[in-house]
Amino acid sequence: MKIAILSRRPDLYSTKRLVEEAEKQGHTVRVVDTLRCYMNLGANGPVIHYKGEVLPKFDAIIPRIGASITFYGSAVLRQFEMQGVFAVNDSVAVTRSRDKLRALQLLSRKGIGLPITGFAHSPDDIADLIEMVGGPPLVVKLLEGTQGIGVVLAETRQAAESMIDAFLDMRAHVLVQEYIKEASGADIRCFVVGDKVIAAMKRQARAGEFRSNIHCGGTAELVKITAEERTIAIQAAKIIGLNVAGVDLLRSNKGPLVMEVNSSPGLAGIEQTTGKNVAAMIIKFIENKLDKSHRRPHHRG
Repeated sequence: MKIAILSRRPDLYSTKRLVEEAEKQGHTVRVVDTLRCYMNLGANGPVIHYKGEVLPKFDAIIPRIGASITFYGSAVLRQFEMQGVFAVNDSVAVTRSRDKLRALQLLSRKGIGLPITGFAHSPDDIADLIEMVGGPPLVVKLLEGTQGIGVVLAETRQAAESMIDAFLDMRAHVLVQEYIKEASGADIRCFVVGDKVIAAMKRQARAGEFRSNIHCGGTAELVKITAEERTIAIQAAKIIGLNVAGVDLLRSNKGPLVMEVNSSPGLAGIEQTTGKNVAAMIIKFIENKLDKSHRRPHHRG
């Protein structure tokens, strides 16, 4: 199989591991810098140019698109899809997962457990918004933030009001979310491939911090998840449309709550914490998918 990995940097742990495991299975792999792809949209069909050459046809593509280049990265991914290349996560699912508000709306419609979340435009509605999510302490999240950046805990009503007001003044879009105190700064990252949770770890915030992201100094350890947590993680990935996803859950008094569904989950933390060969499982998933599609007539629209 010819596999392309859309990634800005071949030296990143996740990219390197996917290359290693694909080559181990005898596949040809090429890392393609997302931002150096450019597209020819003509009557002769979709063509992708790359650093002065026309890219050959691939069987599968693994998108590792950074949040800051979601728009361009999704357009490039879509161009590969138009050529009939199998995308591990397709462009629609990637953009859906990156739009935090849209993702929460989709999960909410299907009855997935979520922290109570508010979204408003007018500063006149701030007081009611704070009430709606159960009052302070509460979490204010920038819609465009990633890896814990732009996520703030407001301990008092005054802090919450001035924080939300300041963000709205800057024309930033913010979500206001109830603070799940009983989670004690921990979340569970479930790594979903296909219709299985193949690995899970518990991430714990450092003392005095409530964000459990490893980028914010959090630590990770092995965790045993419940059947309910497993089911919810798989459902959440499916609702967003992702084949490979990092689903972040909080353990609350109301049961598991989904915080986020990530379309480019990093492999370093999960492989090092669980000892599982996640990269190999992703390659195996691609093999099974393509094997099935080759056995029956396959039409892509």
